[in-house]
Amino acid sequence: MKGFDFDCHNCFDKIDQRVSAYSNQNLGVPLCIPCQGWFRDILNYSSATNESIDLYFALRRRGVPAVLEKNDGYKTIDIAVPEAKVNIEVDGGHHNFSHKQAMSDLQRTLYSYKKGFATLRIPNSLARYHLEEAAEMITEFLIISRDRNYSR
Repeated sequence: MKGFDFDCHNCFDKIDQRVSAYSNQNLGVPLCIPCQGWFRDILNYSSATNESIDLYFALRRRGVPAVLEKNDGYKTIDIAVPEAKVNIEVDGGHHNFSHKQAMSDLQRTLYSYKKGFATLRIPNSLARYHLEEAAEMITEFLIISRDRNYSR
């Protein structure tokens, strides 16, 4: 269809060139108008890091039904993939240097595990410097996890 040659990188609806260009220029990613509002809220009202956002969109481009900044009632998960029963936390260096932070992370991982969710911890540096390769491996992990959950 002429004029609608672009896809929203969140919901995959077709968007026209003007909407895509505006979104790219102002938000850094092509999004339809409703998803632009959603993403502005993420940028303005959440603690999502650039690395978790980049990884989220890299997974979405691979067809992963991910959710950015999902609250599970106990905490906000950086990226959740409910279909695969996997939570992805994109962690900065401070997660490795503080015993209090490490214990908090372990507690959050246990909480998720009790609810049937595995937690993948991805260092910021991996998302920053090896995004595409990391997204490919994570996607493979998610496919295996999803298939194992459905085979039970």
